[in-house]
Amino acid sequence: MRPVASCSVFMIRDWMRAAAGKAGARGAARPPHGRTAPVTYALIILCCLLFMVSPASGFDPAHRSGEELLTAQRAWFRHWGVIPAELFEDSPGAVLTPATALFVHGSWVHLLGNMLFLYVFGAMTEARMGRLQFLLFYVGCGYLALLGYAAANAHSQESLVGASGAISAVLGAFLFLFPRARVTSLLPFLLFLPLRFPAWVVLPFWAFLQWMAAGRAGDGPGVAYLAHLVGFGLGFVFAWARFGGAGEPVPRTGSEPDGDGRSA
Repeated sequence: MRPVASCSVFMIRDWMRAAAGKAGARGAARPPHGRTAPVTYALIILCCLLFMVSPASGFDPAHRSGEELLTAQRAWFRHWGVIPAELFEDSPGAVLTPATALFVHGSWVHLLGNMLFLYVFGAMTEARMGRLQFLLFYVGCGYLALLGYAAANAHSQESLVGASGAISAVLGAFLFLFPRARVTSLLPFLLFLPLRFPAWVVLPFWAFLQWMAAGRAGDGPGVAYLAHLVGFGLGFVFAWARFGGAGEPVPRTGSEPDGDGRSA
C-alpha cells in the first residue's frame, strides 16, 4: 500500500482568536459575500464517513485486530485505490479508481491531515470558483494527479489512496487567487514558533518541500509526493487559465488580508 499522506501539516490559521470574539482582535475572513462552502464541507463529511466504515478506522469489530485487520485493510485499499500496474492494462474498472481513491484514506493521521487542509483552503476557493466548478475542479485535478503518479510508476503494484492530489490542486488555485492571504505557520525547525506569512511565501515553500521529498522517495510504501506536485501545478494552472488577472485579495476584517479562518 502507498497511501498519499496529508499535504504536510506545518501550517495553522489563527481562527481560534476570531472564534473567541475578542474585541479588536483581527479575525480571519469568511468566504466572500458571506457565502458558505457546502461542497467543501460535503467532501469532508463524505471522506470521514467512508473512513469510519472502512477497515482502516479500526471501528468494525468484524475485522478484529492483528493479521486479520491488516488483510482487510489491504483488500479495501486494493479494491478502491489506484494500482498503477493495473490502471494501464485492459481493465475497465481500473479507470475509475483514480476517482474512488480520492475518498479513501489509509490512517487517522492521513485523513485528519488532509481534511484539515481542505477545511482551511477549500472554502474560499469554492466561493471564488462557484460550487459546481469547484467540485469538478477538485475531482478532475485529483484524478489527474493520481493518474500522473501512476504513469510515472506504471509497473508498481502498490495501492495508492488519498485526497492529497486534489487538495494540493486546491492549494495551487488558492495561491493564484489569494496570494496575499496571510497564514500563521508553525515551522518545526524554528521550534514551532507561530509566524505569519502571505500565501505566496508559504505555499511555494510547501511545494518546494514536496519536490525535495519526491526526489528521495522510493518505489515502496510511503508518501506519493509526485501526486502532490502534479495536483499543485494543475490547480495553479487551472486558476490562471480560468480567472486570468481576476485573482483578488482575501476579504479582510482587519488591516491585512487573512485566510478563511480555519486550521491546517
